[in-house]
Amino acid sequence: MHARFAHACAAVALASAGLLPAGTAAAKDVVIHAGTLIDGQTATPRRQVSILIHDDRIAGVSDGFVTPAGAQVIDLSTKTVLPGFIDTHDHISATGSRKPINRFVLTEGDSTIAAAVNARKAIETGFTTIRDLGSSEITAPAIIRAIEAGQMVGPRYWTALQALGPTGGHSDRQNGLSPAVTIDGRAEAIADGPEEMQMRVREHRRNGATVIKIMPSGGVGSIGDDPHHMVMSDAEMVAAVEAAHELGLKVAAHAHGKKAIDHAVMAGVDSIEHGTYADAESYRLMKQHGTYLVPTLLVADAIYQNAIKSPETLPPTVAEKAIAVTPTMIGNAGRAYKAGVRIALGTDQSASSGRNKAEEYALLVKAGFTPADAILAGSRAAADLLGSKDIGAIQAGRYADIVAVDGDPLADITTLQRVNFVMKGGEVFKTGGRMVK
Repeated sequence: MHARFAHACAAVALASAGLLPAGTAAAKDVVIHAGTLIDGQTATPRRQVSILIHDDRIAGVSDGFVTPAGAQVIDLSTKTVLPGFIDTHDHISATGSRKPINRFVLTEGDSTIAAAVNARKAIETGFTTIRDLGSSEITAPAIIRAIEAGQMVGPRYWTALQALGPTGGHSDRQNGLSPAVTIDGRAEAIADGPEEMQMRVREHRRNGATVIKIMPSGGVGSIGDDPHHMVMSDAEMVAAVEAAHELGLKVAAHAHGKKAIDHAVMAGVDSIEHGTYADAESYRLMKQHGTYLVPTLLVADAIYQNAIKSPETLPPTVAEKAIAVTPTMIGNAGRAYKAGVRIALGTDQSASSGRNKAEEYALLVKAGFTPADAILAGSRAAADLLGSKDIGAIQAGRYADIVAVDGDPLADITTLQRVNFVMKGGEVFKTGGRMVK
């Protein structure tokens, strides 16, 4: 443990014993008095806990309400305190509209503005970390730099840049358009053959990607392609995974159909996004390879509601696919959970969709998860999928990414949709239900 963490933890222990001399705690020390703590690592809550924070990290967690001399006290003694939420499938630069005309009128500027708005909203709803699985090499790195420089409010942020897939696949924005129409930025998302796929992965890493997303199957929100079809070859998938892993990047695979799911797992991807038509064999393979499933139930519900209520606002073929696919997705999440597949929370939604991203927790519970396991999917499991030991738990050495709610989310999971306190890296962004940054 770093010396300053050890010193701070010792201070908490001494304070609880009444042995801490006045003036010992540093000016940057903060202590949170948590009425109930769900630490993101276990399913068992703790009562009346003190969380000591030094600068941007947690220095220690102690039973009882203790106050090291000189530490600022944040009183959450009537709240339930949890680690900041993690969304492992975000689209932070999405504008929230699926209208077909958007492909002809919106620019990269619109995406950047949407990303800035969505980043702030993510923090406001308790999501202190996201994994963005689809933004351009212009928008995503700029937003990340602005957040890190303190120029704007936003979460910790992994990005895949553009998702990679073949000509005519889910990532091909030319689908459904006249051949005479040219779509800017399309080339960066298209890779045909193992060598081109390998090159695109390397380009993405050069341009700022911190994770790679591939599209082995057709999708729902795209025009004309079939979610059941596997549209990438085994060689293309293996090339992407090997190139990414050699560069220290994990790989997320958009996959709805069983064949694409199974082949992507065997190619070595780190997560299957959606996984709609997985079966018992798919679950066995995922457990064997340690592959995560990210069920993305919120996007399924959102597009389904759109398809039922106003299908005319969706691109051609999308409403029919949404109505066919969505009911299967929630059942698949429950079956995978019961089979013991590792599952991480991901919404596939930006805040601009108009839905609270924390609804994903309730949808997981609807699928059959216990509330405790739904919470762990958005903390311990999500951090593990990202490959980070800095987030996802209220433990010594982790970043002080902390949220609080009224009530008991283990009794009512929808409580997580009403976050009234948010801290990221030791800084308070929301308190008393109001943003202060």
